[in-house]
Amino acid sequence: MGNRHLAEVLPAAAKSLVELNKIGQNSPFGLGKLVLKREQGLPGIQDFGESGHARGVAAQGEFRNGFGSIGPGDEHFEFLLLDGFQAGLSWATILKKREGFRKAFDHFDIDKVAKYNEKKLEQLLLNKDIIRNNLKIRAAVHNAKKVQEIQNEFGSFDKYIWQFTGNKTKTNQWKSLKEIPATSPESDAMSKDLKKRGFKFVGSTICYAYMQAAGMVNDHLVTCFRHQELT
Repeated sequence: MGNRHLAEVLPAAAKSLVELNKIGQNSPFGLGKLVLKREQGLPGIQDFGESGHARGVAAQGEFRNGFGSIGPGDEHFEFLLLDGFQAGLSWATILKKREGFRKAFDHFDIDKVAKYNEKKLEQLLLNKDIIRNNLKIRAAVHNAKKVQEIQNEFGSFDKYIWQFTGNKTKTNQWKSLKEIPATSPESDAMSKDLKKRGFKFVGSTICYAYMQAAGMVNDHLVTCFRHQELT
């Protein structure tokens, strides 16, 4: 499915598609890994490449094997942080500022972010290269501390997070974009547990998007070559 056809199928998202194309031309991650979050009832656009299918939200190409699983804690935290900032915005906006976030948040180093003090928070609020939202900035620091707690309890955030899909990728058999859900029983459980542990900006929709990005859920359409590759 080409970009032109996507614009016809998703007319309300056409403007964002053009933005993503512009980003992809200069992106080291490749257009095939750029994504747009599902919002306001519209299906998201992700993994343009050959299939042009939609799965809600996914991360960029650095995450292991495209949409495969991601292991190191800092990579999990990067997506957790970016997804929190993305709430209410488009992924095009977040991706444009991704490098700004990387520099502002010490390359998503969990231990460093967890130690941010009020002076650092004030500096972030003045940083034009990121989304200057006080609640989201404070939530990022707060969540870093919560990730540390999970690491201490489970040994790694990776070990904790994969329990919600039974430590394996859940492969769905979607034939059309409209079948792809925004949440699932697994994301509901993940959201509930994260909230219980004190995390912020971790609703079920965000958690399902996270599962897609981490490769915990394979939501590629059955007609997409990536569906078989990740099965």
